[in-house]
Amino acid sequence: MRSDEFYMHRALDQARLASEEGEVPVGAVVVDALGDIIGVGYNTPVASCDPSGHAEVRALRAAGQQCGNYRLEGCTLYVTLEPCMMCAGAMIHARVKRLVYGAAEPRAGMVESKANLLAQPWFNHQIEVSAGVLAPASKKLLKAFFAARRGRA
Repeated sequence: MRSDEFYMHRALDQARLASEEGEVPVGAVVVDALGDIIGVGYNTPVASCDPSGHAEVRALRAAGQQCGNYRLEGCTLYVTLEPCMMCAGAMIHARVKRLVYGAAEPRAGMVESKANLLAQPWFNHQIEVSAGVLAPASKKLLKAFFAARRGRA
């Protein structure tokens, strides 16, 4: 199995694709227990007119299709930005084993920043969390994107 940094670089590649399409640069990959990437995704809510078009949801959907099952037990989700409530719920429903994320999301992060949703005892599934992996690279992409949007590139 490769390092968390290796897989986070793949998620950052996805985030760059989102940025190139004018979407907020968030990328995600799903890795199975053998270390194979089985799903990738990047943000597309604007282009797809789909509020669920987040990187995590798209990567989970792709992984589910690859596996032929919506349950992704034993899998790790790597994402460049701390997940929102919707994405945290999708991970719980998919039975993801582990979440690795880059930058914190102080406005809407539901893993640690605004709430600790994944650690609540009433869920029937618990997810291991590793935060801050390649966070500076994730933050740099986000800052550059929003600076360009404001005309300060």
